[in-house]
Order: sequence, then structure tokens, then C-alpha cells
Amino acid sequence: MAASAARGAVVRERGSRGVDVAGVLVLGSCVLWSLISAGGREARPEGVLLAVLALTAGYACGRITGSLLPVAVALVAALVALGLALASGPGVPGATPVGSVPTGHTGAAAALLVIATGAACCAASAAGSRPARLLSGGLAVAVAGSALVLGSVAGFVASAAVLLCSLAAVRMRRRLLGLVGLALATGLVVGASWAVAEDRLPEGLSVSLEGPLTGHRVLLWQDAVELAKENPVLGVGPDRFGARSATARETFAADGKPHSAALQQAAEQGLPGVALLGATYGWLLWGLWSSPRPTAVVLTAGAALTALAALAAVGNALSFTPVTACAGLLAGLATAGAGGRTSPVDIPVDAPVDGLVH
Repeated sequence: MAASAARGAVVRERGSRGVDVAGVLVLGSCVLWSLISAGGREARPEGVLLAVLALTAGYACGRITGSLLPVAVALVAALVALGLALASGPGVPGATPVGSVPTGHTGAAAALLVIATGAACCAASAAGSRPARLLSGGLAVAVAGSALVLGSVAGFVASAAVLLCSLAAVRMRRRLLGLVGLALATGLVVGASWAVAEDRLPEGLSVSLEGPLTGHRVLLWQDAVELAKENPVLGVGPDRFGARSATARETFAADGKPHSAALQQAAEQGLPGVALLGATYGWLLWGLWSSPRPTAVVLTAGAALTALAALAAVGNALSFTPVTACAGLLAGLATAGAGGRTSPVDIPVDAPVDGLVH
């Protein structure tokens, strides 16, 4: 068993080197393409550059601190994300006047709650003592409950889903199957949003979805698809959707976003932008697959990132720097090494099976 675990560790260490190289290439390509698509136009690629910087900084911080104090840092990350969600949520008494918070902030609060739940569940999965597991699990339940205080139904549902996935991940031995399932779930949500924008779904299903999505958001999605068809390669330029969308121009206090990460990329940076966004998500999943952390931690983090991707597919969550930074931090924590120390936390019970699978 020890030999199998050692072989699995070597394979994952080699895989992590390839993940790091791929990360540099993917994120560098995101920066380069945003500059190319903005060239010669009144576009503003600063938002893309800031998002990439926040993701990179959070990921590096998670990798470094997670290798030293994985449980403690995960708990701190959960508390920080929870604090940011409470600060941005419209349901906090006295925070802001009713109705003054744009819908995008609601999506940001839900995304931060999901990340906080994922970080707390990761801490519970990695904890070596029963009190630490109970403390971390209690924090995860409290975070999910706080979504109801904020009035975020989407945040509660997504956080509850992460909690359930975390409980199921404890009994899963093959992380590859779990990660593939998460990737398929993300693709299904993105495909459904595109189908709604193209009006390709059955009439009954379209009507049922238009209620929670709102007709205004569907109109924004339709504008994004039209702009993507007119400019399939370069798009209209980063941060130019608001100026080119008729629906956004006619809406009072609009934020200039289509409230869908994939459709925004398609409209502003063309199909290559969509491909790079998908490659970034794929890179994160690849990093989780090759992570030396326990399978339960890996799948829990993957579930949280998938829930975030689902929220971003139908909302504006990724337009907020704290969300991308916290997402990178969670991914870094879930892919951090053992820092040269070997412990029962670092080598799970299913290590021999995982070593052969991965």
C-alpha cells in the first residue's frame, strides 16, 4: 500500500508541473487575446487584466499557505468570503437603501457564499481531529444559512449543493469520474443559457425559465448572441457590450453587462474568448485532478468551483474582483502540496486506489 501511494504521489507531482505550465499559457493567452480584441477600438481590457491578476494572486496565495496550514487557511478563507458576502449583500440591515444595489452585487454575494461554503467543507474534509471537523462543518452550515438572511435563494441552493457534494465526496474513490461529472454539469448550464438566448428550447421550458431569469436578462442574452454572430472572431471589444447592446442602452442604471460570463466573452472577445474561458475552467479541474490533496478535498473544491461557474453562466459574478480572487484562493488551497510533511491528512485512506487511477 505504501508503495502504491508513493507511485501515486510521484505521478501527481509530475502532473502538477504540467498544470503549472498550462496555467501560465492559458492565463497568458487570456491577457494577450483581450489586448488583441481591444486593439484599434475604444475598448477597455483592464477588467480582464484585473480578473486574471486576481485569479493568479489568489491561486498562488492558496498554493503557498495551503502547503503550510491547509485547515486553518481554509477556515480563514471561508470567513473572509463570508464577510465579503455579508458586506455586499442587500439583505444586511442598514447596508444600503432598498433597491439601490444592482443585480450584479446579488450574484457576487451568492458566489462568495458558495466559495465560503466550499472552503469550510474543504477544511472539514482535511481536518485530522473530530472537533476540527465539527467546527468546519458547522461553519459550512452557517454560511449556507446566511444565504437565507441575505435573501439569496440562488446562494442558498448552490451552497446546499456544495454541502451535499462534500458529504458524497467522502465515499468517492475515483476523483476523475467526479470531476468529469462536474465538467458536464457546467457545460449543461452554459449550453442551456445559450439555448435560451437562441430561443431553441421547447416553449413550455422557455416560459418556465424566463420567470426566474427575468425577461430583461433574456433580452440581454439575445443581444450578446447577435453581437457574437456579427463579430465571431474579435467580438466588439472588452467592456463594449453596454455601448453596443440596445437593451443595455435603454435600461436605466444598467451596468453594461449581459449577466452571463460565456455570452459576455462571446460578444466582447468572440469565440476565441469563449474557448479561453472554458480552458481556464478546464485548467482548474486538471489541477484538482493532479492535486496531492485527499479526494474529498479535491471534489469538494471542484463542486464549489462548478457552482460558481453555474452562477457565472446566468449572472454577473465574475465581474467582481473579490470573487475571482477568492475562487483562485480556493483552487490553490485544494491543489497545494504537503510542504514536505507526510501525515494522514496528506495521504488519504484511498491513496492506493487513487494512485492507480490517476
